[in-house]
Amino acid sequence: MSLNNDTLNGNHGLVKIINDDVLRTELINPKSIDLIITSPPYNVEIEYNSSLDNGDYSSYLNWTEQWLTRCFRWLKSSGRMCLNIPLDKNKGGQQSVGADITTIAKSIGYGYHSTIVWNEGNISRRTAWGSWLSASAPYVIAPVEIIVVMYKDQWKKSTAGTSDILREEFIEWTNGVWTFNGQTKKGAGGHPAAFPVELPKRCIKLFSYVGDTVLDPFLGSGSTLIATKQFGRCGIGIEIDEGYCKVALQRTNDHKLSQLDLTF
Repeated sequence: MSLNNDTLNGNHGLVKIINDDVLRTELINPKSIDLIITSPPYNVEIEYNSSLDNGDYSSYLNWTEQWLTRCFRWLKSSGRMCLNIPLDKNKGGQQSVGADITTIAKSIGYGYHSTIVWNEGNISRRTAWGSWLSASAPYVIAPVEIIVVMYKDQWKKSTAGTSDILREEFIEWTNGVWTFNGQTKKGAGGHPAAFPVELPKRCIKLFSYVGDTVLDPFLGSGSTLIATKQFGRCGIGIEIDEGYCKVALQRTNDHKLSQLDLTF
């Protein structure tokens, strides 16, 4: 099945899961996506089922450039991306992950809009301090993640639409520091690195219209699709692991979703 704008228009809440590799799938048409919300692997040795997360940093950035390029082609001219990534990391050496990935995206052609700081209320306890109580070589670690907000050709949406964000939500969420808990592994069907539904919920209501098409190219346990259904958007998720596709299917079913299409 080929997904295009004609397929999705008029089907608010349609949900599609594609079991494929983001670098290979041909089921997303160019210029068909209004908003991308995703959190790619962080290359910090998380044990995923079907992909490695422990490559050298240069290879990781090269792979990042490849999938960001594909996503750029899929976005409409006024399409947007909300990219949840680490601010930095120290596993395997100190790296400015957020700055490096943002620079890559800008070199591809993305316009930069803003960065939201996500302060997770349940951040895990630190175990690495560097030189304890010494100026010799201490580690400085910010217990936050970021959501980089970018766009394709223009920030202002080119067509009118219906917004469903409430006054109180708009005031709170346009403050670029968000505080809410992360997602537990148990609550995400065992997925080791899921984000909570609250994250795509805020991005969807703030940056898209009702009926827009939202893509998550690293679907994982399905949080983005749960939010798209709840708020009347069309949702597409790409996930390389068949097991995680089934987890996403189960989670969306548990939220009493309908019109769900699963493609293997």
